[in-house]
Amino acid sequence: MAQPRIIDVGRWSAPGLAVLTYGFRPFFLCGAIYAALGIPVWLLMLIHGVEPLGPFDGLGWHIHEMIFGFLVAIMAGFALTAIPNWTGRLPLSGLPLAGLISLWVIGRLASSFVAAPLPALMLDCAFLFVLALAIWREILAGANHRNIPIAMLFTVMALANLAFHLETGWSLTGPGYAERAALGVAAVMITLIGGRIVPSFTRNWMARLSIEPLPVPFRTFDKAVLLVTAAAMAAWVGWPDGALAGSLLIIAGGLSLVRLMRWRGVTAWKEPIVLILHVGYLWLGLSLVFLGLAALGAGVVASTAVHALTAGAIGTMTLAVMTRASLGHTGRALVADGSTIAIYVLVTFGAVLRVAAPLADSWYLALITAGGLTWSAAFALFAIAYGPLLVMPGPGRT
Repeated sequence: MAQPRIIDVGRWSAPGLAVLTYGFRPFFLCGAIYAALGIPVWLLMLIHGVEPLGPFDGLGWHIHEMIFGFLVAIMAGFALTAIPNWTGRLPLSGLPLAGLISLWVIGRLASSFVAAPLPALMLDCAFLFVLALAIWREILAGANHRNIPIAMLFTVMALANLAFHLETGWSLTGPGYAERAALGVAAVMITLIGGRIVPSFTRNWMARLSIEPLPVPFRTFDKAVLLVTAAAMAAWVGWPDGALAGSLLIIAGGLSLVRLMRWRGVTAWKEPIVLILHVGYLWLGLSLVFLGLAALGAGVVASTAVHALTAGAIGTMTLAVMTRASLGHTGRALVADGSTIAIYVLVTFGAVLRVAAPLADSWYLALITAGGLTWSAAFALFAIAYGPLLVMPGPGRT
């Protein structure tokens, strides 16, 4: 995420209201807390056979809340903070931002405690549709046509959430379509946004230290990777066990790994806040290959492939963006301190354990428990270490 323009939101800059000046503040904090709590709650459900009170069973709740609860909160925080930089318009702040975060909270309560399918659907789906409309309005009002694909991805995510409820409550869609569509959006979003920020931030860091050669800039190859990834995820949504999806996913994963090598991430091993972006994108390339092998029945179980994408790529990339954006947009130096490095280590180790769990036979439950708790600890530590930055004004900038 680029450094922000300094925009006057002075009437919301008083202590106690700083959390409502930019979207990243409430959504990063709430998303991190929810991730920190959501995995332990799911593990308790799994181990003790407890079912939630809402419209989903335990596994359905876990899938839904990690995607449409945790992930969309981080996506919202990123988009609502980046879009003003793209359009030059004022950020969504104050009461409208408070209204959006309230809709998100209501959705979480509905998905966990409202058993009736229709009320749960209406209460939960409101947030993403309102968010998508807000993003469309800002991008179109700012004539920022280059980022219309971002608005389209949020729209697909909102429709996927609706489909998840219809699939669960009324069996109106096929099993797994909504989950795969949402994960497809996440993979394409990482390919698109990661393809901008990873080489850009790496280039800035290398140029400052006079390290060469610099990362290869965005070219036709990068467009091809994006198109192949989008096609692969679309095929996976429709035909998850087909040869077409499997082949496209492996090609997309291989191209993503080649793309990553062109960004010269190996040079950033001494700068964790840059290196973690490359680790997140590495997870994406590996997860696409794993998904392809799973689709072809080539020795990778679906759980390993999906969690390489969710716990690995999504978990790592979200924390990479959350830490960097929180520091940069509150006027702090873009340097990873001890807590930040610990966050990166925890999320990486937790993802590795979760991905490896299906290979552990009798140790499966122990590994997913250890991996889940380690992964969620990364987000708990983010909430503890970065919470004060998010709720109070930063030095010289709101």
